[in-house]
Amino acid sequence: MSLENLLQRSVWAQGLTDAQRERVYAETQARPIAGGGYVCRKGDPSQAWFGVIEGLVKITTVSASGKSVTFTGVPAGAWFGEGSLLKRENRKYDVLALRDSVVAHMPIATFEWLLDTSIPFNRFLILQLNERLGQFIAAVEHERLLDTDARVARSLSAMFNPYLYPGNDMTVQISQEELSYLAGVSRQRVNLALKVLEQAGLLKVDYGVLTILDLEGLREFGM
Repeated sequence: MSLENLLQRSVWAQGLTDAQRERVYAETQARPIAGGGYVCRKGDPSQAWFGVIEGLVKITTVSASGKSVTFTGVPAGAWFGEGSLLKRENRKYDVLALRDSVVAHMPIATFEWLLDTSIPFNRFLILQLNERLGQFIAAVEHERLLDTDARVARSLSAMFNPYLYPGNDMTVQISQEELSYLAGVSRQRVNLALKVLEQAGLLKVDYGVLTILDLEGLREFGM
């Protein structure tokens, strides 16, 4: 997928005028990030809004003691990082590429210009922030209430939120190691959980690819 394709499939871009889309396309840059590389680091000044053109990135943080927590994974087609821009604060998290990725960087000046000139863009951000809040509240609930199999199921189903991650079909290219980072469990435990979910008829496991057979069942597994 190219930057042009990303903009074409982005809900907020569809509400822009032709002139607005042309400016956004002209001022937004696509940057390759090698697997394991940083999109941004905790403490960095917030200078851009990010969109994933290709690959998969994770939003994470590491405590002073070295314990890491992954908040979410962001697949191709999604935009993130608006909260820090709106609050004009430094990044509160690291964003790392789980595999070779390409990430769009929209400069803060372009982002703020859209805030000033586009009602559809503002509506999109309000809905996106609300969806993200719901996602993080659910993540806290799942961490405290669900067993490991259900946590893996929720980590997978979260990647199929049609508003946060538009355009995803019922397949996701993800390794068990990548899923272990997102679910916060070991790769070996992810392997066992996927077998349980496959036996329950919720998904099909192939090498490096998961096909979702029952999304609602995956969302409700273990409840």
